[in-house]
Amino acid sequence: MQITVLAGGVGGARFVRGLLSHLRTRDDAEQTSVTVVGNTGDDITLVGLRVCPDLDTLLYTLGDGVDEGQGWGRAQESTRVAGELATLGVGPDWFTLGDLDLATHLARSRWLAQGLTLSEVTARLAQRWGLPDRGVRLLPATDTPIETHVVVDDGEGGERAIHFQEWWVRHGASLPARRFTVAGLGEAKAAPHVLDALRTADVVLFPPSNPVVSIGIILGVPGVREALRGTRAPVVGVSPLLGGRPVRGHADACLAPLGVEVSAAGVAGLYADFLDGWLVDDADAGLRYPAGAQVRSMDLLMRDTEGAARLAGAALDLGRELSPVGAGTRGPR
Repeated sequence: MQITVLAGGVGGARFVRGLLSHLRTRDDAEQTSVTVVGNTGDDITLVGLRVCPDLDTLLYTLGDGVDEGQGWGRAQESTRVAGELATLGVGPDWFTLGDLDLATHLARSRWLAQGLTLSEVTARLAQRWGLPDRGVRLLPATDTPIETHVVVDDGEGGERAIHFQEWWVRHGASLPARRFTVAGLGEAKAAPHVLDALRTADVVLFPPSNPVVSIGIILGVPGVREALRGTRAPVVGVSPLLGGRPVRGHADACLAPLGVEVSAAGVAGLYADFLDGWLVDDADAGLRYPAGAQVRSMDLLMRDTEGAARLAGAALDLGRELSPVGAGTRGPR
């Protein structure tokens, strides 16, 4: 069985870790492979280094090296280099790179400068973290450098654009967003193997990742949405909102500028042209969802790896029920 997952950072990484835990209990575990397509829209260049937060969170989480308390960054991290950079007045004071984390960004930046693609660099980093040994192939959504920016009020009746990371980390998404723009997305191409991983999958899963600045960016890469509409695999998603609120992050602040209802039903509407199955929290079972997708409710909280495994198993079970769904039957919704 080939499973393809579209993922953002913390929520996506924890879901995939739960998926791997669930798969280890299955008799066909050795015949199952997982391809994870990671968001690159929140990538940023800091102190001359290329930082890919969502890809790194996936690497560290699936490689058992993440700081569990934060959900991102390296475990047992230190920040001596960041402290010295601050003393020198170098780099933003709102984004701290840990010392161990810096090694990842140094290696990535060096390899990119040598002419490797982001896919090739990510494969090297995945090897370091043992992902292939766990049956996981990690792919960036695109090798084209893209960056998400948030257009906010400039305080003088106009507007200004700031990098998504500044809006998210420095301001905690507290500045009302007028809209989101993604530099380079129009010229981007899906990274090698991404479209094939969607077209040839047995099931495609959407973890509870941000629907606008994580999943939404991946869907914006030319060809990705079309591949999802045409795949014979059932597409099953997990709502990132429970009772109208995100478990973590600021998905609600991202949906508002789009005019999308901040609810599990509103998010489902963003995926309505290809979504076959939708897992929602019990608190959202009574909402009115777009036609075309089978909706199931359960406790969505991933309190630990066991909870994430239970959630991933439910998504796979729903996918098996929907397996006859394919390109021939998925029409206009």
